[in-house]
Amino acid sequence: MSYDIDPELLPWLDMLPQVVMTDYDALVAARSQQSELAGLVPAYEPANPIDVRDETIPGPSGAPDVPVRIYRRSGSTGQVPGLVYIHGGGFVVGSVAMFDAHVLKIVDELDVVVVSVDYRLAPEHPFPAPVEDCYAALTWAAAKADELGIDPARLGIGGESAGGGLTAGTVLLARDRGGPELAFQFLGIPELDDRLDTESMRDYVDTPLWNRPNAIYSWTAYLGTEPGGDDVSPYAAPARATDLSGLPPAFVTTCQYDPLRDEGVEYARRLAHAGVPTELRLYPATFHGSSLVQSAEITRRMFADEIEALRRGLKVTGSP
Repeated sequence: MSYDIDPELLPWLDMLPQVVMTDYDALVAARSQQSELAGLVPAYEPANPIDVRDETIPGPSGAPDVPVRIYRRSGSTGQVPGLVYIHGGGFVVGSVAMFDAHVLKIVDELDVVVVSVDYRLAPEHPFPAPVEDCYAALTWAAAKADELGIDPARLGIGGESAGGGLTAGTVLLARDRGGPELAFQFLGIPELDDRLDTESMRDYVDTPLWNRPNAIYSWTAYLGTEPGGDDVSPYAAPARATDLSGLPPAFVTTCQYDPLRDEGVEYARRLAHAGVPTELRLYPATFHGSSLVQSAEITRRMFADEIEALRRGLKVTGSP
């Protein structure tokens, strides 16, 4: 297909790595391209000094400990909002380090504490390992709120792509397991539905960075079986949840030429219908991962919208 992509994004298409994931060998090659993707993002120099430290926290019962990276403005006093951040990568690639610049910008802009989760990746660690790691990080952040300087009444969770899907799954776990209480959820271009049967998922087989063939492998690796079966857990594929009531307010973003577009739009619609305060943004002429092109006006708008949504959702007070 041909796509009417934003003119500011077009010159970058030839510079983006061709991410192809059809089997494990292709995944290994895709993982080797992570540095290429990270290299597209300029180093971020925060206006405010930020303390960053790596820590290992208790993992799920019977599972390994979970590495996290904790960010807080240097010299920040008192309790501030907290955000558990879950990186993207189709459940199979990505790391805390790859999203370091993005998280630094959030902390710099908002003066919040961020706990970024280095969850286990599929297919070596299929569901439920990744989402259970994220839930472990959330429960740890809530339990350690005083020590971390987090206001427990302003604790949120968010992520992009697979991180958005893992965010939605973790939010469902928190509701169904009786906590922790969450003030907000940010679902950025989320990967939510293993059934692969929306119009955008059927049609977008050759879009940049992410497309239907990659999505098929991503879900196969995450589930450890063919996607679309009858017994897939809603904690793995949140679009399968039959009850979305009682969840925290949500901000959902989608890109026009993204196979994940329609599942994000539909999940936002269902959240709203379930009585969850929900805001949805569909960015025109963009594709999955186009925010790597940070010089584009549409990318700047996407980030500004994310910051303002987090500001409102986490009830950030004070000046930047």
